[in-house]
This record gives sequence, structure tokens and C-alpha cells, in this order.
Amino acid sequence: MVRGSLLSGTIAILVSVGLCSVADAGDRGTGKRGTTVGLGAVLTTKDSGQIFGFDVNQSNNDGLLASAQTVDGNGDMIVSVETFNSNSGKITKSFAKDFGTRNSYAVDAIAAGDVGLVTHFIVPNGTIFAKRKYEVLNPVSGKMFTGPWTSPIKDIDIQQVAPNQDTSTSAIYAIELKRDDKPVLIVSDVAANTVSNVIKLDPNHFSLSNGPVIGQYTAANQAVFALSPDGGAVGGTNPQNFLIDLSSGAIKQFSGYNNGAFHAGYVNGLAVDPNTGVAATDTELNAQVEFYDLNARKGITFTQLPCTGDTSQSNSGSNIAIDPVNKLFLVTDQFYCDGSQGSAIVVYDEAGNFVEAITGFSFAIGEPAPAIIPSKRMGWAFGGPSGFSQLQQFFY
Repeated sequence: MVRGSLLSGTIAILVSVGLCSVADAGDRGTGKRGTTVGLGAVLTTKDSGQIFGFDVNQSNNDGLLASAQTVDGNGDMIVSVETFNSNSGKITKSFAKDFGTRNSYAVDAIAAGDVGLVTHFIVPNGTIFAKRKYEVLNPVSGKMFTGPWTSPIKDIDIQQVAPNQDTSTSAIYAIELKRDDKPVLIVSDVAANTVSNVIKLDPNHFSLSNGPVIGQYTAANQAVFALSPDGGAVGGTNPQNFLIDLSSGAIKQFSGYNNGAFHAGYVNGLAVDPNTGVAATDTELNAQVEFYDLNARKGITFTQLPCTGDTSQSNSGSNIAIDPVNKLFLVTDQFYCDGSQGSAIVVYDEAGNFVEAITGFSFAIGEPAPAIIPSKRMGWAFGGPSGFSQLQQFFY
């Protein structure tokens, strides 16, 4: 779910007429709070390396991350895969440890059944280009690799795994490295190491240059993509939303909102309620969050992030998480309002109404979506107060 290399006083906020003011931190939505809204524990990797992907199990206390740091001028790295307790933020085990230039790892997701999927990068002698193997922890609570996940296509690089811990069907967006990065959607039961479908995607739409972001509408057995068909150009065309049937490969498409003087630009984030089919995106050039009804294939509404206008590119949101229990979307916002309160997670309900903002984070450009546990109204976000070797716990 939360993967990749990243660039380098908690309050709830109510926005009214473009101004930010302190709001009550009491119960909101349909869920009950177990803890006051705000920041919690800080997790630091055991070997002090930068975090390359993490996730948490929404049904227990398991967390998983990959760590790496360069330690000398030869490019030698200390790397590891680490499990942690999502309640306490304590590392429970560090394994797959290595030193040198040959091995590194990135966490792709925790899938249903507490099954972790990790990319293992292996650089052969005499080359700088890594080959990829895919390792599985089944379960993550076992704190060790238990076997492989075998791609049906050679030389793929997993870009994103759609968040889904409710069914055994994972939707995996990948590119074929030796075929001009052609995009592909792989439908797999990761725990069983089986693949039920491979859907070739049109490079004119789903190439990396268009910034596709994936979600999963499990009730309809669909993968959902949001992307910018012209590479996020200033004054460009509407973002496009695609619904892909995971069994047949049939595709439905509809246009997204394209507001603002410069239009929407790139789609930075996407999250999908797996039960209702309500989706939220955020877009780069206009600092807006958009809400869609996937069943009707049309927009519900859109809103500006707090304290922004439709040309506030530097204040745009990044990735989005979905809480399908409490029907909330959590948007990461690197420069919240004027930046004096740090970064924030801005929370909306599925009708597009502002709920609250949790401030005090230290986010980076392209911040990945937080990994959340809806039953606890708790989550973890990348980048603690001391940088990329940390995760920050929060409550919403």
C-alpha cells in the first residue's frame, strides 16, 4: 500500500470562509474515539535507515516496513525488513539484514490474512541494474519470509498494490521493465501465490507519465484508476477515472473535475470505499479534493483544501486513505494553510464535508497515504519529526 522512496501541538481545525480556527476534538462520524485527536508515538527504524514502504494490518497489531541507508562512498548500504507493533510503535523484529550493494527491499502491502508482500531488489555482479524477486510473509506476525510471490510476467516492477485487506483478491499495478515499461494489471491471491487474471493496459492512458493511481472497489470486483491523460499539463484536459472488471477485464471510463485557472493537473491521490463505491481524488494544480460516485460514474462534489485557492499548487494534497468503517477520507497535506502548523492530515466524509485536520506532521512532497486501523481510529504516516527513518502515529 505505502511504498517507495520519498523526497526529502496537535489541533483539530475547522475551516470557515477560508480561515482556520480551532475546533472541538470530540466524536465525529459514525465511529467512536478511543483517544483524543492528534499525534501519538514515533517509530524509528532499528538500523536508523530510511523507510521504503510500510503497511499495517487493520485487524491486529502487525506492522511491516523496509529500511535502507547508504553508509559510505562506495554505495554500500545497511538494509533490513522490520516488523513493528502498531499500538506501541516498537520494532518487534529486524530480519533480512544485509550490508553492501547487492540487496535492498521495499514493502508493497499487507494483504488479506496478514500476508505481507515485499519487493527484493538484487543487483547482479558487474551491473547497476537490479533484478526483482517478490517475497511473502505469511503471516506478518511470523516475522520472517515464508516463500515467494511469483509474477506471471518476467521482469515486472510493482508500482502500486490497491489497498484491500478484506478479500484474497489483490489488484497489482506493474510495468514490464524490458518492454518499454508497458503497464499491466495483475489479479492475484498473494497468500496462495496464484494469479487469476493478467490485464494488459493501454500505455496511452496508464503509462507512468500520466501518473495513474490505483484503488479497489471490492463490492463490484473492480480496480479503479485515476490519472491525467496529458501528463498533468497546465490548462490540460480532464483527469480520467477507469473502472476495470477484475474477471473480464472490461473497462468503463468517465471524466473527472477539471477546475481552476490552470485546471486540475496531475491526480496525486485516490482512495475508494470498497463497499459504497464512493471515491476521492486530489489534484496538483488547483489544491482541490474531488468526490465521485463510481456506480453512477459521475462527480458528487469538490472542495478546496483549507486556506487554499484554485491556483494554490504548492498547497495541494498528496495521497489519500479510506476509512470504510467510519466513511472518512484522510488526505495528506504537506503545507497546511500557511505552514505554521506543519503538515496535516485533512479528513472529509463521503459527501465531501470537512471533518477535521490533524496538524503537526512533517510530510514530504508526494507523501504516501497513511496506513490506518479504522476500528481504533488510528493510523501511521511516513516521516516523523526527525525525518525519513521514522513513522508518526496519529488518532483521528
